[in-house]
Parts: sequence; C-alpha cells; structure tokens
Amino acid sequence: MSKFIFKAKKKNGEIYTAEKEAADRYDLYRIIREGGSEVISVKEKHSSVLARFDIVASFFSGKVKAIDKINIARNLGSMLEAGLPLSRALGVIAKENRNTSCKNILVDVNRYIDSGQTFASALSKHPKVFSPLFVSMVHAGEQGGNLAESLHALAIQMESTYQLERRIHGAMLYPAVIMGVMILAGVSMFVFVVPTLLKTFLDLSVALPPTTQLLLLISNIIRDHGVLALLVIIFLYLLFSWWSRRQSGRALLHRIVLSIPIVGILVQEANTARTARTLSSLMKSGVGIVDSLDITSSVVQNVHFKEVLLKARTAISKGETMSKVFSENTKIYPIFMSEMLDVGEETGKVADMLAGVAHYYEEDVEQKTKDMSTIIEPFLIVLIGVAVAFFAISMIAPMYSLVNVI
Repeated sequence: MSKFIFKAKKKNGEIYTAEKEAADRYDLYRIIREGGSEVISVKEKHSSVLARFDIVASFFSGKVKAIDKINIARNLGSMLEAGLPLSRALGVIAKENRNTSCKNILVDVNRYIDSGQTFASALSKHPKVFSPLFVSMVHAGEQGGNLAESLHALAIQMESTYQLERRIHGAMLYPAVIMGVMILAGVSMFVFVVPTLLKTFLDLSVALPPTTQLLLLISNIIRDHGVLALLVIIFLYLLFSWWSRRQSGRALLHRIVLSIPIVGILVQEANTARTARTLSSLMKSGVGIVDSLDITSSVVQNVHFKEVLLKARTAISKGETMSKVFSENTKIYPIFMSEMLDVGEETGKVADMLAGVAHYYEEDVEQKTKDMSTIIEPFLIVLIGVAVAFFAISMIAPMYSLVNVI
C-alpha cells in the first residue's frame, strides 16, 4: 500500500486536500469517485529518507529520451505478442538497452512486478520517466486483457508526437543558428572593428551622424561595461523565466504566441493534432472519456488548450457533449475539431474521428514546417542585408565628412 496526498472537489463545489492509502493511483481514483468526489490532482507521498534518495538518484541518473520509451513500448508489445511473459520481456529489453538509467529503471519495474504489483503500478513509481498517458494505456491494456495491443497503440501515439515535435524543432533550428552567428559576428565587430574606425574619426574631429553615434554607444557599452550588460541580460532572462512559469504569465505568453502570424497557426494545429492523437489512443485502449480528457490536458503544453480540455471533462461529467465545449472555443481549437467530434458522438465513433483529425493536422503541420523553412530563408537573407547595410552606411558616412575636411 502507498500513501497519496490528493486534491478533490465535492459535488457542492468544495475543494479539499487529504491523505489516503491505496494500492495504486487507480485504486485511489476509484475510492474517491465512490465517495462522490472528483479528483483534481494526486501526488504519492514518500518517506523523507526515500525522498532524499530519489532526489540524489535522479540527479546522478541520465535522462531517458522519448525514443527510448517508444522503443520500450514497441519492443515490449512485440515480445508479448510472441508469447513471452512480461517479466522475461522486460528483462530482455533491460539487457539490450545501452542507456544505463533506462536499464536501471526497467530492472526496478521488473522487481515491483515480481513482488506482485501490476505493470501500471510499477511504472507509476517512476512518474518522471513514464507519463500518465503511458501508465494509463498500460493500465487499460491490463484491465482489458490486451496489453500487447495497448503497447503497440502507445508506441504509435508516442512516435507520432515525437515526429511532430522533431519537425517543429527542425524548422526552428535553422533561423536559431543564423541568428546566433549574427549576434556573435556583431559582438566581434563592436569589440574589435568599430572602436578602431571610430577612434580615427574622433581624432580628426569628424562630425558623426546619428547612426554612427549609436554604433559608438553600443561599442562602448560592450567594451567598458560588458560584464554588467551580461549580468543585466541574465537577470532579465531569469525574471522572464520566473514570470513565464506563473499562471498569469504563462497564459499571457501562450496567448501572444497564438496571435503571431504563421507561428500561431502552427502552434494551434500542433496542439490539436496532439490532443486528437492522445484522446484517440486512450479511448481505443479502453480508458474512460473523463480520464482520457484529464490525461490529455497534462500532455498539451499551451494553457489555453488545457482549459478547453478541462471544461470538456467537466461537461462530460455533467452529461453534456464534448463537441459543444469545442464549438464554443473555436479560437483555440479549429472548427474542424468540433465538427468531427459532433459526427463521432452521433455515430458512436469518437475515437475514429479523432484519429482522422490527428492524421489531418499532423500532415498539415509537416507541410507547414517545410513551407516555413522555405519562407524563413529569404527573410533571414533580407534581415542580414539590412543589418550589413546599416553598419556599412554608418561607417561610410563619416568618411565623406573626412574627405570634405581634408
């Protein structure tokens, strides 16, 4: 039995926090719901010694990458289909795994299974590695007797999300590298080139135009107060990071991102694809719609998408349709999402409709990221050209004044 600290809401709307023992998270969910309350959040309570050990262990352990977890789900599903017992299959995957941290976690999971715990319960002991989505689909597979199918579906879902993220990161990598090189080149010019040229102009008492004076000011700040400027930049970055982690800051920041041309549409479609894919996978695995919405809300990154999903969860609990909530929030989720949900609810094929939505937006995001790379390249060329032209004009203009003086 494990101890859990949970937050729940009663039927009258009262929110309370309490502590309770249960076999695992799912047993706790069942107990709370039977008591007439709705679960908001759950956290497992460890002893102080164990908590310290976990902190130290997590500090020294390596990171388990997304591709490692995808391979675990895929290979484990194939081994179970081939007739291998779960414990033996986990042992084989652990032996073949080159990631030491991942190997140790799999060995630990196997130890819990050998002690009589379920696979889902064993996975939940490592919440930083195995997400609620992973644990829930495994739990549904165990309950329905189709663990191999659930693992295959999980691998497909995780791989779709992984490929989607890679495409977006790939589209952003090129401009990030170019901007980084531009900044380094600019700083080098301000430190080594600009002071030499400007010293010549100042010694000859040449009148400097405003653009050249601006370059002189920036150069002096970098050379004479570089450390202070760096500390100010670091402070502003830390302040921005702190603000962006607050609920109000995140909400405003995510709203701004959604309003940016091209980028906003890409973010909307990427979150829609992730929502549809995750919901479809969970429902096809046998996870209840309320739990599926709750888990999916923890998967999406943007807080405004989370809010819509939590509203949908509340609506379902009250007996209302999910499509109604999405149709009222078309500025967040596109109209196509609510229309497909409406059709799915009428025909009883919500999971299939969601899979279609996910496929459509995944392909659309892939095409848009390719188009973005094509659009960004000439934009960066123009930006570099403008920066070089500004610098050249600022340096050449005093030369004309120098010629007049001579």
